[in-house]
Amino acid sequence: MKKGVMLAAFYVAALSVFGQCKEWLWSEGERKAQEQEKVTLYQDAMNNKQYKQALPPLNWLLRNNPKLNTSIYINGADIFDKVASAETDPAKKRMYVDSLLLIHDLRIANCGEEANVTNRKALMAAKYYANENGKEAYVLELMDRAFELNGNNIIDGTIIPYMQTIKINKLKLKKLTDDEVLNRYDKVMSIIDAKVKLASSKGNADQVNRYRTMREEVDKILLSMVTVNCDFVRNKLGPKFRQNPSDISTAKKIFAFMLQDKCADDPLWLEAAEAIHKEEKDYGLAKNLGIRYLVMENYTKASQMFKEALELAPTNSDKADILIYQGAIEAKIGSKPAARELFRQALAADASKKEAYEKIGDLYYQSFNDCKKEQNMADDRLVYLAAYDMYARAGESKKMAMAKEQFPSKEEIFLVNYQAGQTIRVGCWINETTTIRTRD
Repeated sequence: MKKGVMLAAFYVAALSVFGQCKEWLWSEGERKAQEQEKVTLYQDAMNNKQYKQALPPLNWLLRNNPKLNTSIYINGADIFDKVASAETDPAKKRMYVDSLLLIHDLRIANCGEEANVTNRKALMAAKYYANENGKEAYVLELMDRAFELNGNNIIDGTIIPYMQTIKINKLKLKKLTDDEVLNRYDKVMSIIDAKVKLASSKGNADQVNRYRTMREEVDKILLSMVTVNCDFVRNKLGPKFRQNPSDISTAKKIFAFMLQDKCADDPLWLEAAEAIHKEEKDYGLAKNLGIRYLVMENYTKASQMFKEALELAPTNSDKADILIYQGAIEAKIGSKPAARELFRQALAADASKKEAYEKIGDLYYQSFNDCKKEQNMADDRLVYLAAYDMYARAGESKKMAMAKEQFPSKEEIFLVNYQAGQTIRVGCWINETTTIRTRD
């Protein structure tokens, strides 16, 4: 195919945009019949996957009636893509790709829709030219323009190619600074967040999960071209965030990067996480903050976060997890009855959470000093029998053995006329029945 037949010769025909080319704008008389014939010819060739044969009638239409209908551009882009993909001769392939990109320019000039068409042109440029010598910066510029025009409406499939294009320009051309990379990353993450929010509002869980996976991939690409460790975050992002704590975009970067580099115990991470949670209430974030404060023995903050997490918990299983953490706080501060009640609530929410039985067993095991009357060892050791029962329900064999070592001896139950197998109530705050057993 001669260069004169290609689209470069047609670009001058695109002068202004009169409409969106949604309706068929046929010429009059004999020219209309010609146009209809060319449409039939290129569509038949396309349907038969004879894409090169489709080019002459398609090019005639683009040259003679560029405002005929938007379909000639949609189908034309598909045809040039197919031809370019199949071409093995490098020079010809480049010619077809250039025509593929130009057909998007013609569509914009004649039919409008600049944002959408620029997005599609950028995707095609990335497909063929992202890593081609001399074309890398052009593709990045085109991608930047697509994101500028479309914002949150960018086609989902553009996000990862954009990050890959940034990586090529950063590592291969070495012309992008870390700040320039991070600014683009920030834009991408903001768009993904908006898409997650929209999908969540529609109850589309599959789409939400897909965006979260996309977010993880974006993070991986970023970390492959920029060294973002905890020191980087403290020195580069920390001052920026503390100057403007409402900057959620920066807070999210701090949160993700410090978590990645395993320094989530840093006060900066906690500040960023709380800022995010304040703006965007989230069960998982509230839960993780509660756990972090629990480890730090800041029980007031931990309680606050777990309370919010409980209100946000999406499932009974999630509610049970939070109730167990709340019970752990009560146990830490010595409120054993309150802790047990929370562990029981966890089991009521989700009976599969056997860990709650273990926690109750721990409370009983640790109650010897609280409940002993020092009148006889048989009665004082009943707490270990109750603990054993809970450990058994949890399936904790090691702790069962530990509790059994503290059972009363045969001699101790003999001295108070108890019989092995006898049902007896454990007093004190425990107030439960158990069965007399001995350690020997």
